[in-house]
Amino acid sequence: MPQFDPTFFAPQLFWLAVTFIALYILMATVTLPKIGAVLDERQRKIDDNLDKAAQYKAEAEAAIAAYEKALAESRAHAHTVIKEASERLSKQAEERTHELTAKLNAQIKGGEARIAAAKQTALANVRDVALDVAGATVARLVGTGIDQARLDSAVAAALKENGQ
Repeated sequence: MPQFDPTFFAPQLFWLAVTFIALYILMATVTLPKIGAVLDERQRKIDDNLDKAAQYKAEAEAAIAAYEKALAESRAHAHTVIKEASERLSKQAEERTHELTAKLNAQIKGGEARIAAAKQTALANVRDVALDVAGATVARLVGTGIDQARLDSAVAAALKENGQ
């Protein structure tokens, strides 16, 4: 193999050096500046994108803060409206309760007055009924009538004894 023949080492080393220097110059003058420019452009785009992302993040945080503020205000307003409605409904219910209580009290008083009147009527009739029943009972038991004055005094004593 000619690569391993020591007589060809000098020309091989010469062409190796020429090729290396030519490739180095070509890389240093043409290729590496283009690659550097591409890398710089890419880094600039990345930095721009990061700046835009930071700006959008700040805008999003501001929008979130505005949203949360509006939400808190809406909740406070809703709470106030609910509280006012609750108080208004409570007041209306209390007014209706007072009206119904007054109406029921009037009906109770009317009923009590009717009961008292019926009781008085019944008590007034009790004396007459007691006289009739006592007279009929005595007549049936004894077989003869009883003196009306004695019957009146006996019924009056019995009613007095019972507290009527």
